Amino acid sequence: DLVFTLRESVKPQKNYVFYCQSCGDVIVKDRKFLRVLPLPSENWSALVEEWCCHANPFARSTLHPQQDDCFLGDTFSLLNAGEESHKSKENTRVICKRCKTMLGETVSSDTIKYYVTEVIIRPSEESFSPTPRSQFVQSMVAQCLVEFASAKSTFRFTIKGDNGKIYILIWLLNSDTLLVESLGNSSSHSVFTLFGDIFLPSSGPVGTWNAVKVLYQPCIKSRNKGLADAWENDIGVHPLKFPSETCLELLLILGLSTASLPPSLRCLNSFQV
Repeated sequence: DLVFTLRESVKPQKNYVFYCQSCGDVIVKDRKFLRVLPLPSENWSALVEEWCCHANPFARSTLHPQQDDCFLGDTFSLLNAGEESHKSKENTRVICKRCKTMLGETVSSDTIKYYVTEVIIRPSEESFSPTPRSQFVQSMVAQCLVEFASAKSTFRFTIKGDNGKIYILIWLLNSDTLLVESLGNSSSHSVFTLFGDIFLPSSGPVGTWNAVKVLYQPCIKSRNKGLADAWENDIGVHPLKFPSETCLELLLILGLSTASLPPSLRCLNSFQV
């Protein structure tokens, strides 16, 4: 695959380098983690009342990694800041020193959150190899959708920015689509494939794409506000949080994919395909 899932890519007792996905600058150099632990769902505290018959015992609890810890969340990893310093003037956003792309957030004075769409994690012995931005975003978001659909039978998602706003509503239809295209027609190379990882054969006239099918609704500029509010309050809908700029990138990717379809196939009920 183009990228591995976060839980598969980070293991304890190994050294890793974190790179900025946009420019390849080293963000975290040669860090060895003694513990790599999964975090509960981002909304776990909202369900505590269902678990406990008395006052919430975790009301003031926070989960912060120690120096040699790596905590893995839904769409991010949490690291102890150590000597790393990428804080912006607002003291909340973590910015790449070279290209000024947002990489994550400062959760506390000693904890940094890095989003999976903004960093590439590689073992120290491996070299960095750049991946086209659009292809990387598609692959990471598609993996998040597929993982949650498989693990929690969740098929509806809100895509939220780091500013708390909902940018997109996504309904996952299926995750096992394989697209096959003849490469003999040069005009076909411009076709945009939704959430597809491109695997071009070394020889031969056929290219294949693994893809997921989704329905979506844009929610920028107060579009579909009523539906967005309903989904936000629905426990069957899972929120996925990314940097706001990445949410806009994803919306553009979806729009280009829709535009590549025949007009009769671009909508299903009120959703775009």
